[in-house]
Amino acid sequence: MYEEYFGFTGKPFQLSPDARFFYPSKEHKRALSFLQYGLGQADGFIVITGDVGTGKTTLVQTLLNDLDPNSVMCANIVTTQLEENDLLTLVCINLGIPVDGTKSKALLLHDLERFFIHRAAEGRRVLLIVDEAQNLPPRSVEELRMLSNFTHDAKPLVQVFLLGQEEFRGTLLSQGFEQLRQRVIATYHLNPLTDDETRTYIEHRLATVGWNGNPHFTDDAFTEVYRFSEGVPRRINNLCDRLLLFSFLEERASVDVGVVKAVAEEIGSEFWGRTPVADAGSVPDPVTASVQEVFNSPTQSMATLMFDKANVDQRLSSIEKSIESLSETTREELAQIRSILLRLVKTQGRLIPPTVDGVGDESIYDGTQIGVDLADMADVVDRKSLDGASDQSGAASPLSRRSDEPVSLTTRAGRD
Repeated sequence: MYEEYFGFTGKPFQLSPDARFFYPSKEHKRALSFLQYGLGQADGFIVITGDVGTGKTTLVQTLLNDLDPNSVMCANIVTTQLEENDLLTLVCINLGIPVDGTKSKALLLHDLERFFIHRAAEGRRVLLIVDEAQNLPPRSVEELRMLSNFTHDAKPLVQVFLLGQEEFRGTLLSQGFEQLRQRVIATYHLNPLTDDETRTYIEHRLATVGWNGNPHFTDDAFTEVYRFSEGVPRRINNLCDRLLLFSFLEERASVDVGVVKAVAEEIGSEFWGRTPVADAGSVPDPVTASVQEVFNSPTQSMATLMFDKANVDQRLSSIEKSIESLSETTREELAQIRSILLRLVKTQGRLIPPTVDGVGDESIYDGTQIGVDLADMADVVDRKSLDGASDQSGAASPLSRRSDEPVSLTTRAGRD
């Protein structure tokens, strides 16, 4: 859309991996060296891990472009949420081995071994690249290890490269994978780009499509892109693509820090799960309102509003049900407490010590006072448990009394 406007020969920040745009950062050069070292060894496993969007797939494509098809036959497996039989079937399909869907695991392994031996007789070896390896079930990972057991004339017939996110390292270190770990000859973890590398990465991708400085990116704009993207290549691509789109729509010849902040805040939660927060005390850039006007869709806003309203209504209904349940439980507990207190009131009359000459020994046991206190507590429980009913019906509880009504142990004992 904006390519012709800026004179580009293609889209510089497309999301699909493309080896033409491979940027040899320090991290990516080291990872590529590990892969090339593994190819030279022609044995074992090479493991490359990295966070989402750090460029693992582009790295593999770069490696494949340099392979000689006359010496190496490669099968690239991307869909990895497969059990062992399905994984073996997919490997066969990628290598061009006929599969009728009824073959057992034993037959699949037999066909694969024969295929590997035939390629070795031709002077070719087989390389199996498994992307998104963190999704592999443990039994499927073990099946890959078993494939590496195939040898001919004391030489391995197949080599496996495993690429995955950071959690795959935990899988390799878990119990039961000791044999696989012993066959890993090299492993490397890709980290995001640095601040300086982020700038050269953007300029590299722009230059690949014939960028002549239009639009111009200011120094602060590059820094701001790094701050919001945290150096992750896929995030950089997402953000820069929207920056170019906005510059095209607004006919801007320059991308400054204000534009980057505004666009990043607009799309931040959409692309990487959070909305970047502007620096404290910073003055909003004048282009912010323009960015929101360009990218905000009325239909999307209405859908978001309807979703938020439905969500609030659902939460309110849930809270009301919880309160009703709590009130019922509280009333039952208060009734039980009242029953216990009233039984104590009945019993306390029998606990009053005998008197001498009509005078009780209050220093030993003031039973009368305890009876009065317990009676007061029972009345309080009555009022607490029935306040809600009194408020709703407007009628006083038959068990409640006025605060100025005297409490008599004799009266209460007689009533009970």
